[in-house]
Amino acid sequence: MMTKSLFDSSAPHGEASVLTAFAGNGLERYAEHRSEESLSEAFKVEGMHVLAYVGNKILLKHEEQVLDPLFAAYELAGLDPDLDNAVLLGRRPSGEPRIALPLGIAQDKIGEGYKLLSGRELFREAELDPELLGEAAQGFSLLHWNAENRFCGSCGQPMEARIGGYRRECPACGRVSFPRTDPVVIMMTIDEANDRCLLGRGGHFPEGMYSCLAGFVEPAETIENAVRRETYEESGITIGRVRYHASQPWPMPHQLMIGCYAEALSFDIQRDENELADCRWFSRDEIRAMIDLTSDGPKAPARGTIAHRLMVDWLDWCV
Repeated sequence: MMTKSLFDSSAPHGEASVLTAFAGNGLERYAEHRSEESLSEAFKVEGMHVLAYVGNKILLKHEEQVLDPLFAAYELAGLDPDLDNAVLLGRRPSGEPRIALPLGIAQDKIGEGYKLLSGRELFREAELDPELLGEAAQGFSLLHWNAENRFCGSCGQPMEARIGGYRRECPACGRVSFPRTDPVVIMMTIDEANDRCLLGRGGHFPEGMYSCLAGFVEPAETIENAVRRETYEESGITIGRVRYHASQPWPMPHQLMIGCYAEALSFDIQRDENELADCRWFSRDEIRAMIDLTSDGPKAPARGTIAHRLMVDWLDWCV
């Protein structure tokens, strides 16, 4: 049994967010110093590299077992690069620009030597270094936002990209839009007296996988109250204290997962059958078996996800 409460400490990590997938982006974004020339100037810098996307997937050069998402400008010939909708992600500490670029080529027209991966597939299969994975996530989100905001929400006229894709402006009415991030709370509810946690599974989950409950933060709602509301709506469990633990950029398409631990004040589950296929309490030993892949039953979410991080760190919190 736990001898002290995890809600009274910052252990086991000082900043657990850095241990999640997509969180390693070290680019200098120059948010306050972008101009209309920033993107064109970046294309001229020797050694600049492009991350190329086809629809909602990223294109990687594929040679034997090596997957490489970085393209020089000349390598994009024949892939129909859409230069008008490129986005300047930022610059590495060395000064090297990184640009996200949509390609016009159809997925079924891409020849051998390439591989297309979704965001989920990228962190599970490509084995990229954390910084490059974070840059790819930034590209996913910004290209999606630009593509979804081609027309003005006020007058319906076409919007134009500004300052390297970090702003869109309507030339007709002057409306200005900026990239969005959708906050989502994801919480591991803890019954400290019985040393167990609450997990659920959606009907769309992979077979056997259980995860932390999650939901979007609503307008005019705090993170803590979103945790309490979503947990109660999905499981019927009442929450007391809420402790923030870590966050994770989730570029499907532009969410920020806000990971929390939640203190259970009630224990009888009343599952929302429209949201969850199952919801139940798990012991510490059951969670360890799920994490270590020794369980013949329930499985943990993939390594790199914030749900996996919450589960691992709960186990690491000393008994």
